[in-house]
Amino acid sequence: MQRNATAGVGFTGGAWGGTMADDSRAASLAVLSAGFFDRPVATVARDLVGCRLLVGGVGGVIVETEAYDRDDPASHSINGETARNAAMFGPPGHAYVYRSYGIHWCLNFVCGPAGHGAAALIRALEPTDGLAAMAERRGLADLRLLAAGPGRLCQALAVTRAHDGLALDAPPFRIEAAATPPPTVAGPRIGISRAVDLPWRFGLAGSRFLSRGFGRSVGN
Repeated sequence: MQRNATAGVGFTGGAWGGTMADDSRAASLAVLSAGFFDRPVATVARDLVGCRLLVGGVGGVIVETEAYDRDDPASHSINGETARNAAMFGPPGHAYVYRSYGIHWCLNFVCGPAGHGAAALIRALEPTDGLAAMAERRGLADLRLLAAGPGRLCQALAVTRAHDGLALDAPPFRIEAAATPPPTVAGPRIGISRAVDLPWRFGLAGSRFLSRGFGRSVGN
């Protein structure tokens, strides 16, 4: 069953619930609004695959995400709101940024109603914009490794705690809808010890820019 990442979701340049232009170029440039994120986190995480993420004009096509919900044992929100995860309980369509193991930053998009505590982790993207800047920040020129993994992605896009709580529909962020819904796969999430069988990692089928392959996965 093919999912539709554009029908009935929010875009700027058209009101929530409005229709998209038929022109594929216009569709590819439609910017996601907060309404897109005010839905169940697993739905949003899958629909983000194929969208273009730019931070200060640098970025690319999202190829891998993970979903984390309020009642999810692996989620930061499972024990309620704290100073560290406060942005995760904020309104949908905002960034939640945290440092993993005290080493690298991770970028998440807050989903669902304000106060719920759900977010989609952006795990990997295919670099398309600002390649020189990304290579300089990462200290390497291998296109495949520039943003394959949440830590690499944040380093390539220069995302830090300073981005925590910022709106995703305003600079420096820009998230463009995919022109057409791409084929996706789903499987277990990575690097967790709880709810390990929940198939809430989503990826672009056949992409060589994933942080890790899916193996036996479920397609759309």
